[in-house]
Amino acid sequence: MIEAVAGIGTAFGLSGSAGLNAYIPLLIVALAGRFPTSDPLIDLASPYDLLSSWWVIGMLVILLAIEMLVDKIPAVDSLNDGVQTFIRPVAGAILFAGSTSAINDMNPLLAVIAGVLVAGGVHATKGVVRPVVTASTAGTGNWAVSLTEDVVAVGMSLLAIFIPVLAGILVIIFAIAIILLIRRIRKRKQGMRI
Repeated sequence: MIEAVAGIGTAFGLSGSAGLNAYIPLLIVALAGRFPTSDPLIDLASPYDLLSSWWVIGMLVILLAIEMLVDKIPAVDSLNDGVQTFIRPVAGAILFAGSTSAINDMNPLLAVIAGVLVAGGVHATKGVVRPVVTASTAGTGNWAVSLTEDVVAVGMSLLAIFIPVLAGILVIIFAIAIILLIRRIRKRKQGMRI
């Protein structure tokens, strides 16, 4: 039972991180599936074990470097977010479905859908917040927000691997906060129309 809860926490934490930056949790999982070589931190089932191959790790490092660079540049970051609208949910689906053996007992389609929804929801929230930051700071605050997102993605990914229950709880708290924020915004807009 505890292993299943931990597996779900890992899956939600990693897919949530993918909504901020697709390549950070993918790279962390790839490295955790590879090291330590005698007993890797994560046992990736087939076909997800391909993540821990050297060529995938190399590609993830290159893609992460590009993502981290372009996401810090005003205007280019908006273009990058448009491209990432397709990549982040896919990364979330891969991470949710393949992160732990406890999740492999879940219907793969359900796991993929859950990963897409979690990563897509985080990405959508980021897509709403980022233009506000750009407009309010004339683009000068984008690099700081992007760097914060990267740090949160690293932290959440590590939590998902080492303290998965906490990662799952944080994703749930984030989801509740977003729902409450959306309701507040809708009420405020309805009050302005009257």
